[in-house]
Amino acid sequence: MKLAMLGLGRMGANMTRRLLRAGHDCAVYDPRPEAATELAAEGALPVASLASLAESLPQPRVVWLMVPAGAVESVLDELRPLLSPGDIVIDGGNSRYLDSIRRGESLAAAEIEFVDVGTSGGIWGLEQGFCLMIGGKPQTVRFLDPIFRALAPGRDATPPTSASTAGSTVDEGYLHCGPIGAGHYVKMVHNGIEYGLMAAYAEGMNLLHHARGPSQAIVDSEIGEIAELWRRGSVVRSWLLDLAARALQSDPSLAGFEGHVADSGEGRWTIHAGVEAGVPLPVLSAALFARFSSRGESAFADKLLSALRNEFGGHVEPPKRAS
Repeated sequence: MKLAMLGLGRMGANMTRRLLRAGHDCAVYDPRPEAATELAAEGALPVASLASLAESLPQPRVVWLMVPAGAVESVLDELRPLLSPGDIVIDGGNSRYLDSIRRGESLAAAEIEFVDVGTSGGIWGLEQGFCLMIGGKPQTVRFLDPIFRALAPGRDATPPTSASTAGSTVDEGYLHCGPIGAGHYVKMVHNGIEYGLMAAYAEGMNLLHHARGPSQAIVDSEIGEIAELWRRGSVVRSWLLDLAARALQSDPSLAGFEGHVADSGEGRWTIHAGVEAGVPLPVLSAALFARFSSRGESAFADKLLSALRNEFGGHVEPPKRAS
């Protein structure tokens, strides 16, 4: 199948490479021309504009967007007049599911199909495959199946827990989750869980970092060893633990990081969805707020707490503890 990949960052570029390796033809565009030129050496067709991108595709055109959530609207505004009825736009980024529903309705007015695909795999997806959570019309998703199959990890990636449902693609690593918006909703919850898992590992390792035993503290190099130990047979083993062990092995004291943890929106949207549904999310909420705190957003509150202790009890601030 021939398609276009619009957005060639770490995810988009590697997804293109995986598609090329599977025999698909890819036209590629990015505001940074050098990103498209690099992929040209691997068999992609670089184009210099969205108009050229649309002209390079057979009908029905298939255009996959891998751009930041905040850029999707402007890209669609520029792309929509270049498309025809029956063409398909796929948003594989981390857009909010409510935006995806609205965009699907807007494109439907022009008879353009829209599919939202929550995509997980990060920089490792090129070799290991990408987990795909898909929302859209059944017939459109079926038409795109060769693309999803090429990007996904494949049946051999992980042993199934039970016999597969007849006709399901879940063992391949991709799943049609429901109508437009469902893919990004599932990815939103996935990322909310990711926040919680990462926070749990970080808090536990931090306790080890500050441990004071009967004889001596656990040194940072031993924390890496503990992470490596837990990868073997422990009930807390996971791919995130694999990555934690890798990070601690290369930089035991994590001196290369300041600890200012960003969030790209999905954690916030997950908490909003929980509030709207009346579903308690204490762990995921705490993980999100911990990210805010890491960026200094609690500094004023912390100072006020210290000031209040001094006001009511004359408590002097203790010296800052060395990290």
